Amino acid sequence: MVFKRLLGSLGVGAPTVDTVLDPTPVLPGGTLAGQVHLKGGQSDFDIEHITLELVARVEAEHEDGESEGVVVFGRFTVGGGFRLGAEEPRSLPFQVTLPWETPITELYGQPLGIVLGVRTEVAVAGAKDKGDLDQLTVTALPVQEAVLEAFGQLGFGFRSADLEYGHIAGTGQQLSFYQEIELVPAPQYAHRLNEIELTFLAGPGGLEVVLEADKRGGLLTSGHDAVTRFSVGHHDVRDWTAEVEGWVGQLLEHHAAYGARSAYGHSTSYTDHGHHDPHGHGGHHHDDHRSGPGVGTAVAAGAAGLAVGVVGGMVAAEVVDEVGDFFEGDDEEEDEG
Repeated sequence: MVFKRLLGSLGVGAPTVDTVLDPTPVLPGGTLAGQVHLKGGQSDFDIEHITLELVARVEAEHEDGESEGVVVFGRFTVGGGFRLGAEEPRSLPFQVTLPWETPITELYGQPLGIVLGVRTEVAVAGAKDKGDLDQLTVTALPVQEAVLEAFGQLGFGFRSADLEYGHIAGTGQQLSFYQEIELVPAPQYAHRLNEIELTFLAGPGGLEVVLEADKRGGLLTSGHDAVTRFSVGHHDVRDWTAEVEGWVGQLLEHHAAYGARSAYGHSTSYTDHGHHDPHGHGGHHHDDHRSGPGVGTAVAAGAAGLAVGVVGGMVAAEVVDEVGDFFEGDDEEEDEG
């Protein structure tokens, strides 16, 4: 990768920066490593700080429609406080820890259509400028992969994945957005469900698995949504296919109860069947399970068999192209929290 010149406030003759990430995909909560390569400009510069930003493309729904923005969900200062001589090359190795809730961008090596990046900010003489943006590839934790594979074994298929701005009430969610993986129902459930939306909220002690399903409406009844949640440990050993089949069964029971209550003017949107709460939160789950503006970044990734690791319709080159579009949305940037 060539050096990319800093533009804007630092002007012509400023240092250049290129951040190179280690090529191995990183896990949520794992270590992201790489090097920041600097090359001095036409004169000496005092480098005040070098900061890496984790950014995600998120679309939010508003009354006036949908808007797309870049959400910063992590910042790490990896260097600074030195003078960079004219034309001087310097490399700064770094290791930073990703948030546990960092979205998954690939499954079995195939991209899901989620766009994450690492952006480098350099501060020189009181002026800040952003250098290159590098694609961030995040693969599933073993327990996440086990759950997804179990859905595949049951006949569910991958439809799409997106990032939604807002908070899932009653959970230990830390970021300002969450990931939804939309699954096509297995044939044995197709007459009762349109789809299942799956969200992982990982933490140091395990993860919350949030399932949402919309029920098919009949001629005299409208469809409706219901949500339930389960908690698992990172090192749990279970018959995951049987476990997930049980989860789907409980979700369908919840559907039936939800529909009965809705017919009499009552509603319920959360139940907790978890074995433990990995974030130390528990007990109360609110009727409105998602607060803040909703989002609809449905990435058409096509149906696929999760069990055999085939995720179709979205090629890596398309994801790389979308990473480059981040700069166009800088004015809409919104820091997490």
